[in-house]
Amino acid sequence: MRNIWIVCQKELRSYFVSPIAYILIIMFAVIFGWFFWNTVGAFIFYSMEGQMRGEMFPMNVNEWVIRRVLENMNVIGLFFIPIMTMRLFAEEKRNGTIELLATSPIKDGEVILGKWLASVILYAAMLFLTGLNFIYLFKYGNPDWKPMLVGYLGMLLQAAGMLAIGTFISTLTKNQIIAGAATFGVCILIFVLGWVSGYRSGTWADVLTYMSVTSHMDSFAKGVIDTKDAVYYLSVIFLGLFFTARSLESLRWRA
Repeated sequence: MRNIWIVCQKELRSYFVSPIAYILIIMFAVIFGWFFWNTVGAFIFYSMEGQMRGEMFPMNVNEWVIRRVLENMNVIGLFFIPIMTMRLFAEEKRNGTIELLATSPIKDGEVILGKWLASVILYAAMLFLTGLNFIYLFKYGNPDWKPMLVGYLGMLLQAAGMLAIGTFISTLTKNQIIAGAATFGVCILIFVLGWVSGYRSGTWADVLTYMSVTSHMDSFAKGVIDTKDAVYYLSVIFLGLFFTARSLESLRWRA
């Protein structure tokens, strides 16, 4: 654990000594804020319009605001994840330090977990700052905080899985742009696999739908922790880190 934390601290410092972390956090917060305040504005508008027309249909804050904002930001997060992972190992290759890393006494698993954990912590920090927007809802309304926390947990698990995939792709090239573009492409593909269920049925369609991250986020967005969805995200994390270990192992042998 000590070596993992040392590697993690090193990666976190590399994020924050450059503008990368600050730009990511600020842009994510700004985009989140834009979605949040527009969604709140729409919620207030339709509530007042319904009251003026005498239509007293219930409008749930969790369903109309929190769930919609988290679902939208789930998509936006796909644009940030490649930027966070593209440099993890590609930069080591470009600088020629990957050989030193491969022949160091630190185990491959410790290096991988340290780098991946740093990216997860950075993403968690981004999510934490966006949560400050919801203080407004608790000040002027009475939303249920439990579904909100479950939704954030789902976003973090999904991001952790995509970050693990990005970590693996980063070991395949020394070009950060290629690593970022490939990670973005894979993340988008995994995100849209579930679309096939809209017009096809059968075993293969069910398999592709299950492989899609969107089909497993629905329950979290509703505030429900489903075991199969949690297992799916943990499996994606495991497979991403497993393939990263195999890729790094091949580099160690070549070194």
